[in-house]
Amino acid sequence: MIRVFVLDDHEVIRRGLRDLLEDEGDIAVVGEAGLAADALLRIPAVTPDVAVLDADLPDGSGIEVCRAIREAHPQIAVVILAAHDDDELLFAAIMAGAAGYLLKRARGAELVEAVRQVAGGQSLLDPVATQKVLARIREGEPAADPLDLLTPQESRILDLIGEGMTNRQIAAEMFLAEKTVKNYVSQLLAKLGLKRRTQAAVLAARRKQS
Repeated sequence: MIRVFVLDDHEVIRRGLRDLLEDEGDIAVVGEAGLAADALLRIPAVTPDVAVLDADLPDGSGIEVCRAIREAHPQIAVVILAAHDDDELLFAAIMAGAAGYLLKRARGAELVEAVRQVAGGQSLLDPVATQKVLARIREGEPAADPLDLLTPQESRILDLIGEGMTNRQIAAEMFLAEKTVKNYVSQLLAKLGLKRRTQAAVLAARRKQS
């Protein structure tokens, strides 16, 4: 029996994923959460074989959860579910140790097969995308200047963080949903190797002065 944990902030989606997976007979959903913070507490407690994590969450991202879980429990395989195709998000997922990356528009059968394959120790990541990531590492791009990893949108948000703006203020300034801004902040912190927003504010201030 493959033990699975599901993380998604929409209850209807979580229930749908649970029903889809458990209908297979060889998969059991042993836990679920709607927030990153809850997932970080519950996943170690239930020790699943596979964690299916939504990339976009109200209090962070599935990428952050993946990185933390993989560091503490490398035996847990992770599949990231993303709402849209994003090379930078895929890059972050690979760097965080994810074994799979699927778009939410994927068919149910694809997710079921993904869970089975990563539970068996296989990787579902596109070999071409993986090679691109390895090339970036070999070239030393992240080590040379992590700021180069930021998208224009993330770079703009970093500047606004440096100006002392809250997520709500940034959302109003950039005409984005506050949840979207939270996700961008989580992604840019992960890319820059930072843990706290205050560290990003300091980095932004230094960049502005240079």
